[in-house]
Amino acid sequence: MDTTLTTVGYGRICLFGEHQDYLGLPVLAAAVQLCITITGTPRGDRMMALDLPDIGATHAYPLDAELPYAHDRDYLPAVLNVLRRDGVVPATGWACTVRGTIPINAGTSSSSALVVAWVRFLLAAAGVTRTPAEVALLANRAEVLEFGEPGGLMDHYAAALGGVHYLDFRHTPALVEPLPALPDGFVLGDSREPKATTGVLRRARDEAEAAAAWVQTREPALNLRTSPRADFTASAAAMPAPLRRKLEGNLVNRDLCQQGRRLLSDPDFDPAVLGALLLEHHRRLSEDIGVSTPKLDRLVQAACAAGALGGKMNGSGGGGCMFAYAPGREDAVAAALEAAGGRAYRLTIPPAGW
Repeated sequence: MDTTLTTVGYGRICLFGEHQDYLGLPVLAAAVQLCITITGTPRGDRMMALDLPDIGATHAYPLDAELPYAHDRDYLPAVLNVLRRDGVVPATGWACTVRGTIPINAGTSSSSALVVAWVRFLLAAAGVTRTPAEVALLANRAEVLEFGEPGGLMDHYAAALGGVHYLDFRHTPALVEPLPALPDGFVLGDSREPKATTGVLRRARDEAEAAAAWVQTREPALNLRTSPRADFTASAAAMPAPLRRKLEGNLVNRDLCQQGRRLLSDPDFDPAVLGALLLEHHRRLSEDIGVSTPKLDRLVQAACAAGALGGKMNGSGGGGCMFAYAPGREDAVAAALEAAGGRAYRLTIPPAGW
């Protein structure tokens, strides 16, 4: 009898809401077919042995003790520790191979895809069933909460759900709204610039929270989630310029997310409108939030010059990836991204519920 077990965690693109979820604001994310796959067979002992040939690494972890961490972001033992605390321990060890097609450290959630795939593998190996949302929360505990990192929940939900979803984490449980539109024609552009995810996230988060706190102390009735942008005019005028730009950028991006939600609620949406919204989101991330780079900006410009309807940086920024929305022009846009110094990947969105 075949005892091979395989689990998958998908990468993601953030359509709208980049740098918003940690402020308690909604996001709109899509899973993509680039993925991390874990395949394993039982060993008959009490060791989990992992071979990661893509990065030339191997690891082995005992099942019967809390595991120490060799470094920050030591996610593989963190998942074992988090699940053990919940009483989830496989009855036997497994020999596993980890493979991936997601660009690493490039803003497309390779780490979250790995953690989701590993959570799923260990749950299945232990004969435990969890919903996709529960898998996402376990993955977030192992990747973010376990190490006190500043990231949000978007990546884990996208990797665990598939499809396109509007996500609002201020609700308990989270509001998870699948959107019927599955846009086609995305091209990912890896800038080949490595990024420092934690530092970029923490700086952007600290500055955004400082801007929100400035408003709250002067006009406590204002609500970053619900108050119209115009209501912030008086407070913004008195702010230091850097904080004012952060506030304005986050308010515009908040409203773009709602426009994107309405647009993609219709399977027959207008592609030109989607492209224009993505470009405005990128402009705000670059000019106001300050998390793009000159090369990411050039890749977006090169994609549009080659016929893309729009595009934006993807992930925390400071390097990594962007994506273009180019239905019918994917090959020309991929060539333009390569010519501009990037590495191009054609993307498809897997349906929800994979």
